Amino acid sequence: MTSPTAYQQLEARFARLHRYGHLGAMAGWDQLTMMPPGGNDARAEAMAELSLLMHETLTAPQTRELLEGIDASSLEAEQQANLREMQREVQDATVMPPELVEAQSLAGARCEQAWRTCRPNNDWQGFLPTFREVVRLSREEARIRAEAAGCSRYEALLQKFEPGLTLEALDSIFNDLRQWLPGLLSEAVARQSERAPIMPGGPFGEAEQRLLGERVMRWLGFDFDHGRLDVSLHPFCGGVPDDVRLTTRYREDECLTALMGIIHETGHARYEQNLPKAWRSQPAGRARSMAVHESQSLSFEMQLGRSAAFVRQLRPWLVEALGDQPAFEADNLVRLSQQVEPGLIRVDADEVSYPAHILLRYDIERALIEGEIEVEDIPARWDDAMQRLLGLDTRGNYRDGCLQDIHWTDGSFGYFPTYSLGAMLAAQLMAAARRVEPQLDARIAEGDPSLLLEWLKTNIWQRGSLLETSELIRRATGEALNPEYYQRHLRERYIEG
Repeated sequence: MTSPTAYQQLEARFARLHRYGHLGAMAGWDQLTMMPPGGNDARAEAMAELSLLMHETLTAPQTRELLEGIDASSLEAEQQANLREMQREVQDATVMPPELVEAQSLAGARCEQAWRTCRPNNDWQGFLPTFREVVRLSREEARIRAEAAGCSRYEALLQKFEPGLTLEALDSIFNDLRQWLPGLLSEAVARQSERAPIMPGGPFGEAEQRLLGERVMRWLGFDFDHGRLDVSLHPFCGGVPDDVRLTTRYREDECLTALMGIIHETGHARYEQNLPKAWRSQPAGRARSMAVHESQSLSFEMQLGRSAAFVRQLRPWLVEALGDQPAFEADNLVRLSQQVEPGLIRVDADEVSYPAHILLRYDIERALIEGEIEVEDIPARWDDAMQRLLGLDTRGNYRDGCLQDIHWTDGSFGYFPTYSLGAMLAAQLMAAARRVEPQLDARIAEGDPSLLLEWLKTNIWQRGSLLETSELIRRATGEALNPEYYQRHLRERYIEG
């Protein structure tokens, strides 16, 4: 029997890591949805042990020896792409001391559990002890990664979520956004003040809202044989491609927020469910980056889900699930879905004010990681930015202010910018899809989203990480990421439409 090549041995090793990751994803989903509070300490220790096991597998001398023993020129093109992603993962892991990996996993689990208790009680001071430890460990990680990469500390964390993105490039994009967003937001609010939509009148039962959400998920092609919908404090999409877990949260007094959250997470899920099956256990079979991932959720929620073509399709489903009322008339539903009204909560924000929430978090977390501010300074920074960017007062309201997100509890600093980058890419992708499929909007209005879904499947989903992000975008749209499509989309929908 012929001995496996170095590359084949690496594939087997990464397949093992994929299975470890599967278990970790399920344990994480359960922790956020169903686990009793008393199980958190034991779960934290188990997940830390799994994180350490995966880190040891990635950084083992044998892994590095196998990588060094491969002649890339002897591999096929897709194998070369997989090798590139293997090298990236091993390099990212190698710079991290095992004891730091374990400490971060433990601290993140404890901080998330504290957040569950402290947020409902508006208890920022009670949250601080566990959060300080997360920040301390994240700063240590940033220092280590920055020294290895020769970049700033925040950029080193940013590249965990968006490989290759520099702060110079991000600041160029965001500085331009800061110039035009306030004026467009003010103009949209003023324009809509002339005709406010009728608000839906509840109560709306959770069971009925869930059935409505599942119906829309099926229309969007979600495979319930390989996924499910549940409830959590903070909506998310997790799991693995063969078992995708979505969550949302419901309100009895309002029904569209939960539905749009479901549509958002379904975008993530369809991406995961359609990653290339031949590479599913390998790095090349994973989603390309978080900005690309967010572009899929925002293609579903914002580009499609808030379009007049889709919203008119939604009316009979709403009536069947929740009963008829004036708010569910087609024209009013369009106004509701496209209403621009700055609010405190990021995940509930309209499409125009949403980027302001991201700029706020980006500025704070960058200053925090670079050591320019401490955790005690966050509320004042938050209050100032909310007033400046959105004209809202959050003084003393930690629950709807700096305690509203779950991302910082596990040290996901550098993640937030990918939301706005994803929104920009979503606008660019939709423009490209319309060029190729001129009947796309008409088909959606007729109840058929297949043109859009097939285009995304061909150009994004099935390519996984076989291409670098820049090449993926170029092949799909014909050019590099171009934020002008985003500005144009917002202006056409909210100012000129």
